[in-house]
Amino acid sequence: MEKSAVFFDIDGTLWNYDKYIPDSAREGIRLLRENGHLAFICSGRARAFIQDKDLLSLGFDGIVCSCGCHIEIDGKLLYEKIIEKDFAKQTVEMVRSYGVRPILEGPKYIYMDDSEFDYNDGFGNILRRDLGDALVSIGGDYYGKWVINKMSCATDISAEKRLECFDRLSKDYSIIAHNENVCELVPAGHNKATGMLKACELVGIKPSNTYAFGDSENDIDMLEAAHVGIAMGNGTDRAKAAADYVTTAFDEDGIYNGLKHFGLI
Repeated sequence: MEKSAVFFDIDGTLWNYDKYIPDSAREGIRLLRENGHLAFICSGRARAFIQDKDLLSLGFDGIVCSCGCHIEIDGKLLYEKIIEKDFAKQTVEMVRSYGVRPILEGPKYIYMDDSEFDYNDGFGNILRRDLGDALVSIGGDYYGKWVINKMSCATDISAEKRLECFDRLSKDYSIIAHNENVCELVPAGHNKATGMLKACELVGIKPSNTYAFGDSENDIDMLEAAHVGIAMGNGTDRAKAAADYVTTAFDEDGIYNGLKHFGLI
């Protein structure tokens, strides 16, 4: 069997937000690499938010993150898209004028203002739990000096305001709306699929030898672009519709069963 590259989303695919990784996923990735294939993280998370030692100990040949804006192979940074600082400032000020609350995501820091995400906010609390010194404020001494690849936004505003804001953003950003309350803003021309294909180019893997595992809206491009897209059984309906195959849920041996089904292990 020719060498293949397999790309794994993190949240809802490799683990849940409690950071539970099934033993079967660990074993599946170990066997995958033992069989000569390459394993990559392919995440919407920024690199600053991919630091968990247990996750990284699974053994990955590369990390594609920030929806294709940051690519590392064997620990070396080979591609990065950074949003120009003045333009990032314009974007933050514009979305805030609509009541949208941004989180700025970069390779070293995640920027979030506590005043916009209080201690009743679930995602804000996950960032506080996991990031330590890598979580800093948007304002104060950091204002306008951010080094970021993308943004996530809380969009719990009126539908009319949300659509108007998205329309103004659409020329410069790919907008991934997970639901009416949450979206990601990714520089135009970048997504998980472009990152996956760029990583394959860098390691000499044909697109026809690509597999991708994912569960949510920001995985759809990757699931469609991979030669074989595999949706998790716990995935969204749109992710499942975009995939070539639906495996079991992440905590029902989904990774292992998907790899086994396609003869990769």
